[in-house]
Amino acid sequence: MQIDRFDRRILEVLQQDGRISNQELAERIGLSPSPCLRRVRALEEGGVIAGYRAVLDAKRLGLSLQALIFISMDRHTPERFANFEDKVQAMPEVLECLLITGQDADYQLKVIVRDMDAYQALLLNKITRIEGVSGVHSSFVLRGVVDRNVVPIP
Repeated sequence: MQIDRFDRRILEVLQQDGRISNQELAERIGLSPSPCLRRVRALEEGGVIAGYRAVLDAKRLGLSLQALIFISMDRHTPERFANFEDKVQAMPEVLECLLITGQDADYQLKVIVRDMDAYQALLLNKITRIEGVSGVHSSFVLRGVVDRNVVPIP
C-alpha cells in the first residue's frame, strides 16, 4: 500500500486521538471530509490501522506492580513454544510476550498485577506450571520512563 503525506498525517493524528471526528481530522490534515474518510477506510481495510482502543490508567484500577519476566524453555521445539504462547495469551496479566534472542531466556513477558501477592500467585500458580518452563528471572519496574504506543511513520 502506498502511503502519501496525507495518509502519514492521518496516521499521526489518529495515533494521538483515535476518537477524533472525521470532520476535525479532515480540517487538521487539510482535506475535505469525504476524501479524508475514504483514506481512513482504505488504511483500515489495508490493515495499516489495526484497531482502536481506550488507554486505561492501571494505577487507578489498582494495578500497581509491573514486572518483566524472562522465561527459559527446556526444549526448543515448535510444539513447546506453541503451547507456552497459547497459555500466556490466555493470561490477562500478561501485557506483552516477546520471543527473544541474545539472552539466557527464550521469552520476555511484561506483566501487571495488583501487588506482590498477586505476582507470586501468577508466577507460582500459572507461569511456572506451563509445561516446558525451566527457568524464570524477574525484574520489577520502578517507574516508567518512556511509554509509547505510537509507531513512527516512515
